[in-house]
Amino acid sequence: MIQTKGITKSFGALQVLKGIDLSINKSEVVAIVGPSGAGKTTLLQIIGTLDSPDSGSLMINQTETSRLNDKDLAAFRNKNIGFVFQFHQLLPEFTALENVMIPALIGKEKPAVAEKRAKEMLDFMKLSDRMEHKPAELSGGEKQRVAVARALINQPAVILADEPSGSLDTKNKEELHALFFELRDQMKQTFVIVTHDEQLAMHTDRVIHLKDGVVIDL
Repeated sequence: MIQTKGITKSFGALQVLKGIDLSINKSEVVAIVGPSGAGKTTLLQIIGTLDSPDSGSLMINQTETSRLNDKDLAAFRNKNIGFVFQFHQLLPEFTALENVMIPALIGKEKPAVAEKRAKEMLDFMKLSDRMEHKPAELSGGEKQRVAVARALINQPAVILADEPSGSLDTKNKEELHALFFELRDQMKQTFVIVTHDEQLAMHTDRVIHLKDGVVIDL
């Protein structure tokens, strides 16, 4: 479902990725681990089409992303890729419901349809009673579940998560990790997760180890 071939990336004289070959299957929960500076976040940004490789190819859902122009790539990203960040990145002026609706509205979905789907996602996250609350009124765990609902709203092919539980306490961290596997089991959702959390990595379907810009273990 996701395939990279020969991905390289440099920033000035520093080569961060040195030829990454990966294949990730539908409904897999995959962890990318490695020391700081290994290239984990850079690789995730390239898979998410937020950055371009210097060389190599990226295929998602049988689409070669390098062949898309900027407008088509943005539309492809909106439809096929959901993002969960360490610090949720919710817009503070909008309610939980409005935050979840945003990717669907960007994708030209009808507001009534976007709202219905967002409510379904928040209900699945057990946040039905928090829909009208703004981020400042939510706990850390609730904010991150809203972020997951937002990532799911367009029924993407893959969710990319960068240290998704890094800012959470132990209880909320465990609940978030359990949620990922529930989504995999119930919705056949694919996850690619950059993490330093050994407990999360240990429970994923597969761990990809990066070191010095290369894959050292699949």
